[in-house]
Amino acid sequence: MKKTKNIILIIILLIVLGTLFYFGFNFFQGITGETIVEIENLHSYTKAFCNDSNYCEDFTLNCQGGEVVSIISTGATIQNPPNWKDPRDKETIEKLC
Repeated sequence: MKKTKNIILIIILLIVLGTLFYFGFNFFQGITGETIVEIENLHSYTKAFCNDSNYCEDFTLNCQGGEVVSIISTGATIQNPPNWKDPRDKETIEKLC
């Protein structure tokens, strides 16, 4: 009986060690020096876009190298009065990145 317990224990130990070795080896095989790559000229900021009735919605713009990568709504909006004038100059309003 004691011999059978020892054999079962050794088999379980070999299975556990084999499994750990297999998954551990596959995990470390994927690690390289190129895991982290720097992205140049990446930045983001928020910008309000307004329509003709002075309803403005805020967006987050993600830019890379002067190009828009993504535009995501922040969910912030405002309805300005009819006589409201956007204080930004035309260049600032139209510029994206």
